[in-house]
Amino acid sequence: MENKSFKIVYEGGIGEIEQKKSRFIAHISPVKTEEEAINFIAAKKKEFWDARHNCSAFVIGKNNEITRCNDDGEPAQTAGRPMLDVLLKENIHDCVVVVTRYFGGVLLGTGGLVRAYQGAVAEGLKQCKIIEPTVGRCCDITTDYNGYGKIEYVLRENNLTILDTKFEADVVISTAVSSDFIEEFEKIIADKTAGNAHISWDDEIQFAINENKLIKF
Repeated sequence: MENKSFKIVYEGGIGEIEQKKSRFIAHISPVKTEEEAINFIAAKKKEFWDARHNCSAFVIGKNNEITRCNDDGEPAQTAGRPMLDVLLKENIHDCVVVVTRYFGGVLLGTGGLVRAYQGAVAEGLKQCKIIEPTVGRCCDITTDYNGYGKIEYVLRENNLTILDTKFEADVVISTAVSSDFIEEFEKIIADKTAGNAHISWDDEIQFAINENKLIKF
């Protein structure tokens, strides 16, 4: 499995900026399909029916298989495409954004519109929970009670999350390790425990850790 880096919106958010009395409100949500994205856009247009514009952009797929954008009445290439460019630049996948504009009575010009719509998306992304999945394997590390503290130290020093710990005749610690670190990880564990630990690996998966919980993709 290729360990190609990408980011996804795990939890959406709302961001707002103001430019020359115009309000730009960005609503961002995770989506898996084009239909979900279209439905989200339609819902926001219905919710903010009184706004001058509800511009949109979305990107779906690990390789950006589907990308769409819409200026919704703004001058061509001043809203939807700049919004999409922010998602692509930030390497965000499986995401839809709608920026609602309430016109403040002052024209911004094409450059001003581009900056405003991009700024709204950037502000919205700050309010989202964004995670970066990686390719790796989950494992159980079995050791005696003397080795428990040493393994816990190794995990902490290498920013690895303890997913579960079972205290029985031996101690079994569960974690997840990126594929490019597995070989080194095995050497470190063997060295720190003087070989007094056994690692049992699961199949390779794509995963992320959020609030000490494993998320599989």
